[in-house]
Amino acid sequence: MSKVDLKNFKFDGLNQEAITDLSALSDEDKDQLLMAGVVSDLSTRSASYLQMDQSAVHCQSRDEGVEIMDIKDALKKYDGLKEYFWTLVDKDKDEFTRSAYDNLHGGYFIRVKAGAKIKDPIQSCLMLKSENVGQNVHNLVIIEEGAEAHIITGCSVAHGTRSGAHLGISEFFVKKNASLTFTMVHNWSDSVAVRPRSAGVVEEGGKFLNNYVLLKPVKDLQMYPAITLNGRNSVARFNSVVVATEGSLLDMGNRVIMNAPDTRCEIIARTIAAGGTIINRGHIAAHHVPSKGHLECQGLILGGGRIWAIPELDGTAEGVELSHEASVGKIAQDEIEYLMARGMDEDEATSTIVRGFLNTDIMGLPDRLRQEIDKQIEELQASSAM
Repeated sequence: MSKVDLKNFKFDGLNQEAITDLSALSDEDKDQLLMAGVVSDLSTRSASYLQMDQSAVHCQSRDEGVEIMDIKDALKKYDGLKEYFWTLVDKDKDEFTRSAYDNLHGGYFIRVKAGAKIKDPIQSCLMLKSENVGQNVHNLVIIEEGAEAHIITGCSVAHGTRSGAHLGISEFFVKKNASLTFTMVHNWSDSVAVRPRSAGVVEEGGKFLNNYVLLKPVKDLQMYPAITLNGRNSVARFNSVVVATEGSLLDMGNRVIMNAPDTRCEIIARTIAAGGTIINRGHIAAHHVPSKGHLECQGLILGGGRIWAIPELDGTAEGVELSHEASVGKIAQDEIEYLMARGMDEDEATSTIVRGFLNTDIMGLPDRLRQEIDKQIEELQASSAM
């Protein structure tokens, strides 16, 4: 990975005013939020949180089953959140975690109350609005026993902002028989450095389902979230859809540790190098039986670039079932010919294959974002044909 010098960014003094109504945002900011999966019309969201630069500017819950607030307020309310805060991520892991620990700007605290079945998605957005801003956030999500929720979190830059650094700590706690679907959409720019540090724990009968979408340029991203399945019959699934455009360097992946019997996990990554570089890591560790895990890394190179696929399986108990498959290549000619034989021209066939490869059929994403995904696919197809 390239070196990120934090001294190049401003980590103090870039505060923003509170925003009561997100519809009052500029059209440019609302469009950037949409590209990160976040809507300004809150009628389709159960709760919303927005941070701009180093300030929480909006926080509201429309569902009594959801408690949402700035992490600094939650630390005051719950006496430091000693059972949760900084218990899964080591504050001394690297300079980025240390920066977030020493100079916390904010981040969201989301608590879904026991037994609550949240119908509409909860949304959050962490936006870089000022040039060369450094943003330290710590997010904490607690899904209490028997609760169910879908969180759509977007990370974005404001229109016209190019350079910045986002350092994001996230800790997830999925309690007994609870379920969390966590969808993250990154909408950065080509001079932004991004360093998320994330970990989670799933208890007995719990489910953690993660979707990740990155189709826009980003200078330098490094993330490797780890989920530990600590309870019997717990489940983790990761589904990533990633495009590395010209100049992007992505070192990313997912890790699952199965620490109990009758656990299952799946890590599926679909990556396209369109001039950029992807290091796609995946790690599954199984320490009890029965346990079953599958790791799949599929990559396409369109118009140049590079993909490293690094799958790892670690079994320490007789009888664990772990499997992986990895491939890096180009669109198969026989697939194109098959579709052409059914009436498509070559461009249409190629676009159809790429669209299927980058399947982002995720509930709750705004239509505008889906349209942008289709547009991106068309651009990828056009660049690969040149």
